[in-house]
Amino acid sequence: MLRSHGVLRSLACNLEIGGRRGRLAAGAALVALALAAGLSGPASAQQTQIINPGSMAVTGFSGTIIPGFDEGLPPGVDPVDETFIDTERATLRIFDVSALGGPPSGQLVNTPLPFEVLAGQIGQVFALTYDDGVRDGTPSGVPNLYAGATSLHGIRIVTPDADDDGRPERERRGKAGATFMDGQFAEDNGGSPGAIWKVDGLTGEVSLFTTIEDNSGPGIGDVAFDKASRQFFASDLDSGLIHRISADGVLIDTFDHGVAGRPARGLDAVADDGAVTDIQGAAFDSENPDSWGFTQDERRVWGVAVHGGRVYYAVGEEAEIWSVGIARDGSFAGDPRWELTVDAEEDLPVTDIAFDNQGFMYLAQRGEIENRYDYSQFADSGDGEVLRYWRENPDDPTTESIWVPVPQEYAIGFPTGHRQSAGGIDLQYGYDAQGYFNTNACAATLVATGDKLRDNPALAEQLAAGGPLAVHGVQINSTTLVRPQNEPPFSSWFVDFDGFFEDAEVEGHVGDVEVWRPCEGRAGYYERIPYPGGFLPPFWPPEFPPPGNLPPCLDVEAVNYFCTPAGLEADVYVRDVAGIGGDSVKADSRTPGVSVSPLQQSKAPGAPFTIGMSGFIPGDRVDVGLCFYKQSDADAGGYYPCCKVVVPLATPPVSCEP
Repeated sequence: MLRSHGVLRSLACNLEIGGRRGRLAAGAALVALALAAGLSGPASAQQTQIINPGSMAVTGFSGTIIPGFDEGLPPGVDPVDETFIDTERATLRIFDVSALGGPPSGQLVNTPLPFEVLAGQIGQVFALTYDDGVRDGTPSGVPNLYAGATSLHGIRIVTPDADDDGRPERERRGKAGATFMDGQFAEDNGGSPGAIWKVDGLTGEVSLFTTIEDNSGPGIGDVAFDKASRQFFASDLDSGLIHRISADGVLIDTFDHGVAGRPARGLDAVADDGAVTDIQGAAFDSENPDSWGFTQDERRVWGVAVHGGRVYYAVGEEAEIWSVGIARDGSFAGDPRWELTVDAEEDLPVTDIAFDNQGFMYLAQRGEIENRYDYSQFADSGDGEVLRYWRENPDDPTTESIWVPVPQEYAIGFPTGHRQSAGGIDLQYGYDAQGYFNTNACAATLVATGDKLRDNPALAEQLAAGGPLAVHGVQINSTTLVRPQNEPPFSSWFVDFDGFFEDAEVEGHVGDVEVWRPCEGRAGYYERIPYPGGFLPPFWPPEFPPPGNLPPCLDVEAVNYFCTPAGLEADVYVRDVAGIGGDSVKADSRTPGVSVSPLQQSKAPGAPFTIGMSGFIPGDRVDVGLCFYKQSDADAGGYYPCCKVVVPLATPPVSCEP
């Protein structure tokens, strides 16, 4: 059997098999194929943990195989028609990138053999997330990894063997009796287009975590885990829904952006059109994603991330970033808000979102789906950008968004334009001058997936010393190196997904990347403060309300910390228990030597009040006095209802300095 790392071409070429060299006829040749004997096998369940701090998980296409190729193909048979997904190669690898061998110089780095999960076990996957490692109610310190089924590496279908060659028949178009190809969704293991798989971080054991039953083929857009509420959120490319999933895999409920989100910005509601992947219908075309059953672009949710008690999500190809709150009971808070419209050269889906401990939001685009029958291309390459946004400080009232209107961009890959993003992104520990982890720098490094990362003929001589040019995998560099710095990216390291370097022309074969990066106690984490939480009794002005046994007037639901250029800020989310209708607060410091700002602010209902702090030692508790009131009541003069509380803010024990 002949195995390929994913590329087949109808060109004449030389092919070496078992030390013998032969020639395939033009129109039926296979270029850049690798023999199985030269490939590393999968890692199996182990006695020692497979996930450690800094472990970098990457998804990608598993490659192809021609079963029985050694026995030859009949004359006139196109090898492409007899080429199938290789179920014995990995679609998920976990890399140890703790030591990169020296300072960055644009070189390919050699890592220890990664742990691998095969296509035969989980099918093709894209989205990744880690949980918190809690096992049977007890923290273990080792998380589990989760991966979502995908169509972003193509949809392949077959019908039963009709020519008695021992192989099923590949089909380009839908046909009666068609099924998904083996290795597409791992149906033999209970998989499906709606599957989310679990990889045990201690043993490597693979199991089906949960299934979104109504997903007919498009698959899962992204998966995110919320440590505060211990639940998952998964975007469904078939329906456009965001599913809320318990820590033990039970589907709880959903949020429908098309129906519940869009009207929050004055847009018409858009319900799912009910389109499905019908691989037995004549309308299905494996090379036309418009026939795959994706929900409409206006409601199609791609990347998902949890930050500050909210689920951030990316919508459509003219990508917008939205968010919806997570209530105290873990449910969707019903307060969707538009965050920004992505400012990029091309309108492309944002398939991954990440936040660092300084409040920066990172976005990764992926090229348009381009599924070739010969497996050479799954996405257009060369236009995908990696961007970084941050909140305006102070907020500019002349702009619609609270985020800066123009983001920073990173140079990804050496090809002209440096926009080789494949749609995966995350943050990693910092590295010292010799390429070793610096775990004191929690999120100092950017990791981004990309195609053809070291391929630029004009720079070939400079790049040659750093290893092969055909690298499809991950670029690693400091988060500080925004363009025009690191352009071209010689201050980066590169990791190849599959260790095969004869596939220069493939595109879209790499997927997501996710790093386990425990950084407890650093700025940017989400803290819930249950009532009463040490609050002082509320104070009411004379004659309001009438005297008696009164309920608490104000509840503080959550506090989210951000590092900004001005220092530490806390977003304080409050609940108007007494029904004052408050939209404003006055703030003062109750901790000697500490200053807070601003002293007064007004916000729209549901929006947090932002408190800046200075003069404290990281890790100290800062007591902030708040007077919560309605501005129109204050403007009327005289006494007005003001709920007074003291909020204890437990500041993160790490400075906001990078």
